[in-house]
Amino acid sequence: MMFSLTMLPPILVSWFYSDGAAIAFFDGFALTLVTGVLFWGPVRHQKKELRLRDGFMVVIMFWTVLGITGSLPFMLAHEPQMSITDSIFESISGLTTTGATVIIGLDALPHSLLYYRQQLQWLGGMGIIVLAVAVLPMLGIGGMQLYRAETPGPMKDNKLTPRITETAKALWFIYLGLTLACALGYWAAGMTLFDAICHSFSTIAIGGFSTHDESMGFFDSRLIEMIAVVFMLLAGVNFALHFVALRYRNLWVYLADSEFRYYMVNMAVVCAVVILTLHSTGTYEDWDESIAQGIFQTVSIGTTAGFTTADYSSWPAFISILLLFASFVGGCAGSTEKGIKVIRYVLLIKQGLREIFRLIHPSAQTPIRLGGKTISTRVVEAVWGYFSLYVASFILMYLALALLGIDLTTAFSAVAASINNLGPGLGDVGLNYAGLSDPAKLILCFAMVLGRLEIFTLLVVLSPAYWRR
Repeated sequence: MMFSLTMLPPILVSWFYSDGAAIAFFDGFALTLVTGVLFWGPVRHQKKELRLRDGFMVVIMFWTVLGITGSLPFMLAHEPQMSITDSIFESISGLTTTGATVIIGLDALPHSLLYYRQQLQWLGGMGIIVLAVAVLPMLGIGGMQLYRAETPGPMKDNKLTPRITETAKALWFIYLGLTLACALGYWAAGMTLFDAICHSFSTIAIGGFSTHDESMGFFDSRLIEMIAVVFMLLAGVNFALHFVALRYRNLWVYLADSEFRYYMVNMAVVCAVVILTLHSTGTYEDWDESIAQGIFQTVSIGTTAGFTTADYSSWPAFISILLLFASFVGGCAGSTEKGIKVIRYVLLIKQGLREIFRLIHPSAQTPIRLGGKTISTRVVEAVWGYFSLYVASFILMYLALALLGIDLTTAFSAVAASINNLGPGLGDVGLNYAGLSDPAKLILCFAMVLGRLEIFTLLVVLSPAYWRR
C-alpha cells in the first residue's frame, strides 16, 4: 500500500510534460493499492513482534515482491511495449540499483517513464542503506557485522542511534542531502533540471540508469563527469561514517577508518593502471583524454554505478577485464555500492597471508588485525562462508547461462554485472540486455537480488532448515 504511492510522482511528471503516459501509472497505482488492501485487510488487527525468521522474509520480499509490483507501469505503458519478463527485469534492475536495461531508445521514451526508472533506483538505494546499517546488524548478517568488528567508538553499536527509527531517519537525511547536492551540481554544470534530478537519483544510489542511450556521454562535459566521480565516491563510503563525521563535525573520521583507506587506495591504483594503459596502447593519444576517461570509467565501474562515457568493452581486453574485476571488490560496507565489499577482500588477503606465515611458523599465534583491532575467528569464518557461497552461486548461474547457448564472455560478464549490481557487461550485454532470452533474464534477476541481499539473506530462506519448526 505504501509502495503504491511511489507511482504518483510520475503521474505529475506526465501531466507536466503531457507525454500521455499518466494512465499507465494511475492503473499501476490502483492495482498496487488494491492488492495491498486485500492482503492487509484480513490481518489488520493482528499485532505481533517480528521474529528473526520474519525479518529475513520481510527483507527478501522488499526486493522481490516490490520489484515485481514495480514492473506494472512498464507492462501497462503503450511506449515502449514491454513483455512481462522485460518489465520485471527492468523493475528489479532498478530497485536493486543494478542498472542493466532491456530498453532501446531511451531518448524517445515519455519523461514520466524515464523519471520512474530513476526513482526506482533512488528508492532501492535508500532501502539498501537502511537495510545495511540499521536492519541487517540486528539480524546478525551483512557487511556491517565486519564493520562493527573493527571500528571503535559509537559506530561499534548495533545501531547508530538508540532507536532504529531514529537511525533510519538520520540516514535518510544524509542520503537526501547528498542527492540534493548532486542534483544542484549537475544543474549548475549544464544539465536540464529534469536530467539533473534523474541523474542525481541514480548517482547517489550507485544505480547507473540514465535518461539517454549514451548515458553520461550524452552531455559531453568534463565538469559533469567529475561531479559524478565525486558523488559516486561519496556514495561508496559507509553511510555510518558520513553519519559520525556529520554528528561530530570531524573529517578525521574518514581517514581513521581502515576500510575507507583501502577503498580509496584501491580506486587510485586501478585509475593509474587504466590511464597508463589507455595512453600506452594508443586508445587515446592525448593525455587529457586518457586521464578523464580513465578516472571516470574506473570510478563508475569500480563503484558498480555503471555510467558510461565510452564503450569500455571495446577498449583493450586488459582494461575491460580489469574494470570488470574491480566491480567484484565494490565499495565499503553500509554504502549503496555493491560487490563483495572492500573489507571482506582485505580480510581474505590477511587470512591468506596468515596461512602462509603458519606454514613457516606452525606454532606461532598470529591473530588477524584490522584498524589496530583483533578480528575474531567467527568473523573470518563468516567471510570465508560468504565468499564460498558467492563463488558457488556465480558458477551455477554462469553454467546455466552457458547451457542456454550464450557465449562464455557474455555469460560470465552478465552474471558478474548482475550479482555485483553493476549493469553493463561485455560481449552481447555491453550496451543492453535486450538480446537475451526470457529464461536468461530471469536467472539474472535472481542474481541481482542475490547480490543485493549479500547472498546469505536469500539463501537462508531457500534452505530447508528455515522452514522447519
